[in-house]
Amino acid sequence: MKIIIAGATGLVGRTMIQVLEEKNIPCQIIPLASKRSAGQTIQFKGKDVVIQELCKETIKKANADYALFALSASLSAKYAPYTSQYCTVIDNSSNFRQDPDIPLVVPEVNAIQAYADAPIIANPNCSTIQSVVALAEIYREFGLERVRYSTYQSVSGSGKQGVDDLNRGRLGEANQFYPEPIYNNVLPHIDDFTADGYTKEEHKMIQETRKILGDTRLKISATCVRVPIESSHGVDITFKTKKKASVDDIARVLELAPSVIFYSETAEYPTPLDSAGQDKVLVGRLRSDLAEDDRGFRMWVVADNIRKGAATNTVEILEKLLEYKSTKGL
Repeated sequence: MKIIIAGATGLVGRTMIQVLEEKNIPCQIIPLASKRSAGQTIQFKGKDVVIQELCKETIKKANADYALFALSASLSAKYAPYTSQYCTVIDNSSNFRQDPDIPLVVPEVNAIQAYADAPIIANPNCSTIQSVVALAEIYREFGLERVRYSTYQSVSGSGKQGVDDLNRGRLGEANQFYPEPIYNNVLPHIDDFTADGYTKEEHKMIQETRKILGDTRLKISATCVRVPIESSHGVDITFKTKKKASVDDIARVLELAPSVIFYSETAEYPTPLDSAGQDKVLVGRLRSDLAEDDRGFRMWVVADNIRKGAATNTVEILEKLLEYKSTKGL
């Protein structure tokens, strides 16, 4: 099996390759990147693999079975539809997420959407992934009336440029990427502002949650904030269920939820450092929302944004596709 890794030299692309190796998926990778990276090598399963230039010619010649895209939205818009003529594309950009004909998949929540033989499958926003993993089983058992997100997102969510800006601040240098200094600061501004005062990142979380849960009428609000840490995102989730539930009821659901590690003790809670480098979603600080009645709750959710929030979720979609095709004899 041949797998294209488009954007192989970036944070997410390199992690995709790492996760493929960790999971021992039997495959040959074809790493594609910019022209300046072509000719360099990248390690996969103990061997050096030559990086090729991302272009239509190399995509066609690759004769790949799957393509994992870790590109910007504009580059995905240019290359994903072309690549999908030759193989299934799992795309990590925001470009296709709201297309009604393209599945938006988190394997623990809606893996069945990936089995529709779609030429392109979209990977959700990093903060959305960890949030819906925590919310999905609660939604199924008790329903959700409304959700409010407050995010604490690390600089690696902006890629290498974000990490570089944090390091510049540590050295006393001026910011070059973020609109304000990120070192010793927090920025309530991720992506561009829209006419309603929300940012595109906030709209992504709202729209993607609705699409993944299959509930276009779910009331959701979000505030997304960039914080001066390198890895992992935190999300404070306030939610109200449709059916009556207690904290113990919600805890029971979280303890059994796939890919969730639930911290049941009040004084124990997960931090971004706890989630860094792993593929689980860590949930703690579950409690009643004192501003609501007995159907209101709050919880704290953290996950590694480069792994579970991007690369691992992409590879897990691939695994689900392989399992499905194997059971169908395809």
